[in-house]
Amino acid sequence: MENKFLWKADEHRTKNSNLRKFTDKISKKYRIDFKDSFLELYKWSIKNPENFWSDCWDYTQIIGTKGKEVITKNKVFHKNKFFKDSKLNFAENLLFKNTDDLAIHSLKECGFKENITWKQLRENVFKISSFLKKIGLRKNDRVAGYVPNTIETVTGFLASAKNGYIWSSCSPDFGVQGLVDRFRQIEPKVLFTCDYYYYNGKKIDILSRIPEILKEIPTIKKVIVFNYIETKVTGHDYVNFKEILESSDQDDKFEKFDFNQPIYILYSSGTTGVPKCIVHGAGNALIEQKKELSIHCDIKDNDRVFYFTTTGWMMWNWQVAALSCGASIYLYDGSPFYPTLDVLIKYCSEEKFNLFGVGAKYIDHLKNENYDASEFDLSNLKIITSTGSPLVAESFEYVYKNIKEDVHLSSISGGTDVVGCLVIGNIFQPVYAGEIQGPSLGIEIDIYDQQGNSILNDEKGELVVKRPFPSMPIMFWNDPDESKIKSAYFEKYKNIWHHADYIQRTKNNGYIIYGRSDSTLNPGGVRIGTSEIYRQVECFDEVAEALVVGQNFKNDVRIILFVKLKNKFTLSDNLIQNIKYKIRKNCSPRHVPSVIKNCPDIPRTKSGKIVEIAVKKILNKENINNVDALANPEILEFFKNLKI
Repeated sequence: MENKFLWKADEHRTKNSNLRKFTDKISKKYRIDFKDSFLELYKWSIKNPENFWSDCWDYTQIIGTKGKEVITKNKVFHKNKFFKDSKLNFAENLLFKNTDDLAIHSLKECGFKENITWKQLRENVFKISSFLKKIGLRKNDRVAGYVPNTIETVTGFLASAKNGYIWSSCSPDFGVQGLVDRFRQIEPKVLFTCDYYYYNGKKIDILSRIPEILKEIPTIKKVIVFNYIETKVTGHDYVNFKEILESSDQDDKFEKFDFNQPIYILYSSGTTGVPKCIVHGAGNALIEQKKELSIHCDIKDNDRVFYFTTTGWMMWNWQVAALSCGASIYLYDGSPFYPTLDVLIKYCSEEKFNLFGVGAKYIDHLKNENYDASEFDLSNLKIITSTGSPLVAESFEYVYKNIKEDVHLSSISGGTDVVGCLVIGNIFQPVYAGEIQGPSLGIEIDIYDQQGNSILNDEKGELVVKRPFPSMPIMFWNDPDESKIKSAYFEKYKNIWHHADYIQRTKNNGYIIYGRSDSTLNPGGVRIGTSEIYRQVECFDEVAEALVVGQNFKNDVRIILFVKLKNKFTLSDNLIQNIKYKIRKNCSPRHVPSVIKNCPDIPRTKSGKIVEIAVKKILNKENINNVDALANPEILEFFKNLKI
């Protein structure tokens, strides 16, 4: 099926884009005519990785000493090192401005707003940095954050990065056990936290959880508490964040560290066991994120960048990196639909965002509610980015019809493992419904079949990366024999990065992701991506959301579809037959579910991703090891008690 053309940047916008400027620099330096072809530039970037990453450093103006050796090669994929003799400070690259212009704006769902200038942000980072040194922290010590998405959280992270400590954060919607499962592994010495937060109109206490956390993680020697709104913290003897800022001590020196200096620890979802601790390097994350933000997303000095994210999702790290482009970042803490459905769209309009970033499920929800944004002025909005799960073709079309007609809709995908994207948008190529525009520059991706053979366009297979790239993890925590990192990425194909996405390359040189490989369906031995079915089901007005899994049945696999219906609708026989007919007509008979059931809710992670694997395990009588990774673990009881 031909995907519908939706948008292409006009000549003026293309001409003034960072991608054009970068392409022109490469063309002039190496005497190559790319003819404004993104694909030609991409091919050059993966064939000449040393030149590309060196030029990327220069173009994005990384502050530091680049060194002479771009790639230190090793036969083992993950042992290749980038810029081994370079020196930089991650925080310095984000705090290079020292002006009274806005650096960060914060909005909380209760309506409370805060601003901080570049000058104030620098001073606050210097003061927190000085305090952390005074209490005895040293390079590579871990600093943890059990924190909402606020200015103080960004400040704490940058102070940690400035001193060469390793930051790790979880959002407070994680319960104590979920937090302990993560932080106890890395043995932090300091914990940043907050007194409380709001979500969906409810005030939720955090401080009452701290004593239990300290019992479970005895390495924490200091707890630093900031206020969500009020100016005073009472009822505890922890360190007061504001009192640190009221001191006169400032450490304004930026010590330079290795490119591969650990910067933060992120976590695997934890839905199949104790979360794995993924360690990323400072320069590694910085060069990838600056490349994506500047060259792929066209973020420029003084732009306004927003991403709806919690501090436990890698998109928080990605958004904070926009400071390195000279952009201001806009934070939101709370429910994306409270107090009104359009709270984020209104925020976008009032603050004149240039980049508006959300999860695909956010767009799907607006579409299902038939929401129209025409009452708001979105004239400053250049790009909408969508990630977290596949954005289906109908949701692409919805954005152009109901949100903004002239906007670059960039579906992006990568993840915690790469703290960035493997496939992403660009300003040169057209946008087609349901398609990610292309690969990320400098990262050689391919699509393999089960035997490890590269496959052609319009065939589905496994997303792989064939050559080392800077933002791969520098290591997994507590992995001395490297068994964890090897099993995560290199078990399926020898010395090739297996990303575990089920993907297809299109005739437009774009990509469609059909879901995670571990959630693909295999009825009769034929692989089916779950998003193929979601696309058909979620078009029904009666359906709010869906979940599809494979159940082992009579020596085969049968497809079970769960639908969460909108209020006042019931799962009638007529609706079931209509759903099956639409799936059969637009997909194939093999896609048609054997069973369709109504369910009260869909299990999801803290960052909003649907958790198919948990339900699949339940239906196949397998154990689920870590329900604390879920935002709504109580819903699993419904599936456990279900008789099919």
